[in-house]
Amino acid sequence: MLLDDALRALPLLRASTGDVVDVGSGGGSPGIPLALELPDRAFTLVEAERRKAEFLRTYAPPNTEVVWGRAEEQPVDRYGVALAKALAQPATAVEWVLPLVAPGGLAILWLGPSADLDLVGRVSAQVGGGEPQLRDGLVVVPKLEPAPGFPRRVGVAKKRPLG
Repeated sequence: MLLDDALRALPLLRASTGDVVDVGSGGGSPGIPLALELPDRAFTLVEAERRKAEFLRTYAPPNTEVVWGRAEEQPVDRYGVALAKALAQPATAVEWVLPLVAPGGLAILWLGPSADLDLVGRVSAQVGGGEPQLRDGLVVVPKLEPAPGFPRRVGVAKKRPLG
């Protein structure tokens, strides 16, 4: 079930280009299953908890780099695709991951059916993104333009969410 859930994003990744970042990788899903399915793509797993980052380093495939750090500390406008599953409230997750994506790329979020897509869209617009779309139970947010000033400092998005 966990593997199937991660692999729902596979068609979207196959249709995209560029490196992939999985923010808040935790136990490795969805990043590791997708990296195994796409061995020619470079993946970065970002995990804020050191213990989890060390666990990920043990099991990460060769096309995967593990970074112990926070989304707010990662390079902006660098990745083709950003992934976020169970990262934070939807508005906060969008603010954390979309700045990492280069214009023309996209963010893929595993959100529950009760997620407020209007709120996601308002936050997306503030961080350079377009209108979120629901595809196979995943929320896909295109990155349209750079968003100077984002991400905000560590902890600010959670304390003072946009929207």
